[in-house]
Parts: sequence; structure tokens; C-alpha cells
Amino acid sequence: MITVTDLVLRFSDRALFKDVNVKFTPGNCYGVIGANGAGKSTFLKILSGEIEPTEGSISITAGQRLGILKQNHFEFDEFAVLDTVIMGHKKLYDIMKEKDALYQKEDFSEEDGIKASELEVEFAELDGWNAEMNAEKLLMGLGISKELHLKKMKELEGSEKVKVLLAQSLFGNPDILLLDEPTNHLDFKAINWLEEFLIDYMNTVIVVSHDRHFLNKVCTHMLDIDFGKAKLFVGNYDFWYESSQLALKLMKEQNKKKEEKVEELKRFIARFSSNASKAKQATSRKKLLEKIAIEDIQPSSRQYPFVGFKPDREAGKDILTVDGISKTIDGVKVLDNISFTVNKEDKIIILSRNEMAKTTLFQILMGEIEPDEGTFKWGVTTKKSYIPKDNSHFFEGVNLNLIDWLRQYSEEKSETFIRGFLGKMLFSGDDPLKMVNVLSGGEKVRCMFSKAMLSGANVLLLDEPTNHLDLESIQSVNNGLIAFTGTMLFASHDHKFIETIANRVIEITPNGIYDEKITFDEFLENDKIQKRIDEMYK
Repeated sequence: MITVTDLVLRFSDRALFKDVNVKFTPGNCYGVIGANGAGKSTFLKILSGEIEPTEGSISITAGQRLGILKQNHFEFDEFAVLDTVIMGHKKLYDIMKEKDALYQKEDFSEEDGIKASELEVEFAELDGWNAEMNAEKLLMGLGISKELHLKKMKELEGSEKVKVLLAQSLFGNPDILLLDEPTNHLDFKAINWLEEFLIDYMNTVIVVSHDRHFLNKVCTHMLDIDFGKAKLFVGNYDFWYESSQLALKLMKEQNKKKEEKVEELKRFIARFSSNASKAKQATSRKKLLEKIAIEDIQPSSRQYPFVGFKPDREAGKDILTVDGISKTIDGVKVLDNISFTVNKEDKIIILSRNEMAKTTLFQILMGEIEPDEGTFKWGVTTKKSYIPKDNSHFFEGVNLNLIDWLRQYSEEKSETFIRGFLGKMLFSGDDPLKMVNVLSGGEKVRCMFSKAMLSGANVLLLDEPTNHLDLESIQSVNNGLIAFTGTMLFASHDHKFIETIANRVIEITPNGIYDEKITFDEFLENDKIQKRIDEMYK
């Protein structure tokens, strides 16, 4: 168990946290949420002891061990992959190395023998004889093949290193797991494995994530960090979001009878409690939800940007035809004879294990680069808007404030209109006067969505559009794209984003494409489809 008492953290004259009191207990998974800059990662660093609080204390039950997902991907470059995982249990690893060093001594003494026997006992108590097997099991579960286990970390790709560091944090069944964005850079198979691992995990898990599907699947509680405070809610992310929105709606309806409000809240709790029964860990979660008091349902103080797209005209029947497109970049063939037809109102998720394949396809379709072979043709009634993964060229070296930057893309040029539009995207007060070349990553993406909304497009091409966004903005973008009546081609690593928007899946492989009108969950859960795609990558 880990207990936070009267926690305060100040940076100069600003208090990031004040009077935080919360208790994390075994058997529960706590999702830490909050706007960008609220201090989620900092909070985990305080819990791990990496940062000392200004006031207050962190108390961990005596003898309990922390498992921490390391963020420095180069820290273990000189170590073997298997050793890196076992280092997650420092005491076990130190005993293992000390024991090995003793046995390698040429002048092995009686004293060394006594010490070695003591170490052997400790080693056995810590399940040391199964350490390599347990480490291998974690690595294989996350998709790190056996031929990589004895390689040095520096020989691995970036995404592979992330998986090894995740395995390190999970190794040895730690009493408390602290995971900061554990799904970043993971493929969907690895994320699914991690979800199942955490659902069955009986100890304490505290996780920061922007992945709503992941938070919904594994979390029993949400810790909402807002305005320096931290409030604990029972339930997963969807329950927190829906309940806070309902409470906000009821608070605004001042004339509504109290009895009617109470009944609506009760129906809401009952509905979510019933839905919880679908998950493995739902029996306990359902009991928790049934215990919720009406007073526990509170409005959130968070603000959500408005994201909505209104096409200037409806597209005709012909949208896009792609015929035999191939492209080689730096000697690597990233697209090989790609052909497909896009139909009206298709919302297509573009997948590939090669990130460059997706981005290259979008760049070709938007005329930014030429294919080596093949052609594509857009329908004459289509009007396109594109949000690229790398938006830097829209902002770097641009000496404009937000008003003047957005005015370039708007038919209505008045400052009142532009300010109003920016206000919907949470640029209020003096924010519209900021120079665009100093905006944060999330602010730049909100600007790109503002540009796209003003375009009146009936076709959207979106390459990882939720990168850099906080959960509130992701939720708003998600809602806006669900309601979009036009056609979409998009790439994303956000499971819920894909599942709630896509009605067709295209996966680009080295040996052609997989293309089917299917939901994303059906696509992922169909073993025959996944086996077929695995074959296409060979």
C-alpha cells in the first residue's frame, strides 16, 4: 500500500500540488488523469522518490517493492536484453551478479563458500532459479523474439527498447507498479497483452496514460489532478468522463427538480454498473460502482475544445481511386503496388507495421511527393483537408500571431470571427496574440484542427492527429470525427479513437494490402485475419 499525506510541491512561487491526500491499495489499478501540465508524471516521480515534495509525506508499506517504467531509453544500452529485464528486481540482480563473481574467483576460499551458500538461499527465496524463464516470458508476451534476448540494448530499435523497459518494470511481481505512458510506441498486440497482464495483476498499479481504451480496460479508479488538487473516483475513464459531463449538465439545469436529478444519476450509475460486468475484473468493479453515492458524481472543472466539421458541399459518388502505387525511400520500398478505391462516407483506418508507409501514402495522395509507379485520382466533387504527423513547416520561421495565422485559412477575415473561433479551441484572453512559432505541440495540433474545420472539406486525411493532445482534446476530436458526415482516411495508435470512428480497415504490408469493411475490434479479435496478415509480412 502507498499513502500520500498532505502533499505539497512548489516550483518557485507556484504550487503544482497542494494538500493532496490519497491512499492506493492492493488489487486496484489507478489511472492518473489531468490536463497537460497538471503534473501527472511529476506525481509519479514523487511516489517513486525521484522528486522530494515541498511538504507532506509518501508512506509505503514496509518491505514492499516498486516497479517503475524507466523513461531513459539509453540507460541500459551496454547491457544484454535479458539482464536489463532482471535488473527490474535490483536485489535479485545484485545477488545473481555477486554469486557469479564469487564462483569465478580462482582463489575460492572457505569464507567465499559460506558467503555463496548464504547468497544461494536468498537467491532461491527470490525465485532466482526461474528469473531467466520469467524474464523471457515477459519479453515474448510483449513481442520481443528470443533471438534478441542476448543482444545488447543498443542493438535494438526504439520500439523494442520500450518493450524491454516495460518488461523490466513488470519483472518479479513488484508490490506497486508505477507506469508512465506504458502504451507509447507499443503495437496493438503488445497493448492487448499488457491489458490482460494488468487485469490479472493482484497488486497495486498506478498509471498515467492518454490511451482511453487502455484506461477503460484496466482501471478500477481514476485520480483526477486538477487545479493542484487530486480527487479519487471509482470506475474507469469512461465512467469518470460520462459522470462528470452528466453532473455538469444537471448543474446547469437549475430548474430541474432535485428528485428528477437524483433519479437520472441513479439510472446512470446502474447503466455503467451493468456494463462493467463485461470485463474480467468487473465483479469487483461492479460492486464498487454500486456503492457510489450520488454526491460522488461531480462536474469536472476541465474545459473541452469544440471540434466540429461542416462540409461546404456533399461529395459525389467518386471519391478516390488508387492504382498500383509504389514508392522507394532511401533504398527501402515502403509502398509496393498499392491499389484500392475509397467510397463515399468511408472512414478508413490505415495501418502498417512500417510507420513510414502510412505517412508516405498520405503525402502522395496530397501531392506532396510523387509515386515511383502507379496513379491516383480524386473525384471532382471532393474537397480535402490534411493534418500531417509533422506539422512543423506550418509554424517554424512563421512570424505571425495566432489570429493572423488562422486568418490565412479563413474566408471570414474579421478579428472578431477569428477570436471567436480560437476561443472554441481554448485560446482565450491574450492567447490569440501569441506567436505561432512558440506554441506547444498540443497547441499546434489544435491550430491544425482549427484550420481543417475552416476548410469546409468533405474528405479528411489525418496522420496521427491526436499526437501531443491531452485527454480532453482527444475526446473532443473523437466526438467531432464520429459526427463528421464526410469521408476519412486516417492513421492512429489510439484504440478507442479507431474503434469509434473507422468502418473500414486497410493494412499496408510488404506483400500487398489487407482491405475489409469491418470494425477495428472485429479486425483485431479475428485470429484468422491476424494470422493472414502475419503471413503477409513474411
